[in-house]
Amino acid sequence: MADKPLKRGRAWVEIDLDALASNLTDIRSKIPNGCEVMAVVKANAYGHGVKKVAGRLLREGVKTFAVATVNEGLKLRKYVRDGSILVFGYTHPEDIKWLSEHNLSQLVIDGGYAAILNSSGYKLNVHVAIDTGMHRLGMEPSDFAEIESVFNYENLIVEGIATHLSSSDGLDERDIEFTKAQMEKLSAVIQKLRDKGYNTGKIHAQASYGIYNYSKLQYDYVRPGIMLYGVHSSIEETKEKASLKPVLSLKAVVAQVRWIEAGESVSYSRTYTADKPTKIATVSIGYADGIPRQMSGKDALCIAGGVKVPIIGIITMDMLMLDVTNAKHIKAGDIVTLIGKEGDTEARCADFAEAAGTITYDILSGLSTRLPRIYI
Repeated sequence: MADKPLKRGRAWVEIDLDALASNLTDIRSKIPNGCEVMAVVKANAYGHGVKKVAGRLLREGVKTFAVATVNEGLKLRKYVRDGSILVFGYTHPEDIKWLSEHNLSQLVIDGGYAAILNSSGYKLNVHVAIDTGMHRLGMEPSDFAEIESVFNYENLIVEGIATHLSSSDGLDERDIEFTKAQMEKLSAVIQKLRDKGYNTGKIHAQASYGIYNYSKLQYDYVRPGIMLYGVHSSIEETKEKASLKPVLSLKAVVAQVRWIEAGESVSYSRTYTADKPTKIATVSIGYADGIPRQMSGKDALCIAGGVKVPIIGIITMDMLMLDVTNAKHIKAGDIVTLIGKEGDTEARCADFAEAAGTITYDILSGLSTRLPRIYI
């Protein structure tokens, strides 16, 4: 008997780091010479495990990373000793010292926040956020004095300027025109700053869809997130073909298999009732592991015994049930694939997300830390 429980256990996530490297290569093939990848590894690298993901990206030559919070930045700095790390999100004034002490760069969202950062007394590297139409964070292009003020603070060292393209995933005329207008606003701000003698540093605007739909933009960084992990959000059509490999698979063990008769129900509240004799498998994974409870009753398809089978009944905290009538040889102890491939059969993250009424970002980042990450 082993001296501790199996790492894999009842349910787990498998991470293919070679697929990650392949996706990075595809992204690099789409961007102009001189443009670098700023790898987005927030939310534990979208659920993939930031330590191993960052380690592989470093080996592949990535030198710049982005996270959402100062705490994510501090964790990442343990693995990324020398590379640049940009914090996208709000850092509380009491935590500004951690930015300085661990050489983390901070996104500046408005003039008031810039003043707070400057008044901390710490020398800070910053990127200036310009709101060109997303209306989430950033300074209005029309308020040039506010933007210019950031460059004149003695404690702020401007490393770059950023915006976020809100509709770069869309290929209809309205989305294209809106995105072009965003880029024009950004260019106007940059030119005005340069005309006044400011060093604007590195410019970046494109996230995953911006890379594949606006690949010719000559900026200094691209910021791949979801597509770095081999997955689209929900829209799969892109102007440049994305040759991506899903990095993550989600698997769990069958705990029990049984037959029920027509008229018998499954799980809480009896929301599912069999209309014929049905073989069901209880699988050892549930909503505490990150399986959305709203998938209950949506016939989301998983792979059991090499065939696709539906989730039935209400998903519980630690278990869910499958109709495995068509999986003739399935038995307790077998492995079910909720996301991933078995031979030529694939359960895609995008389809999983659609059944849950959400997008792939939500599924991947919501996978619980209770699930071990197994790297292959």
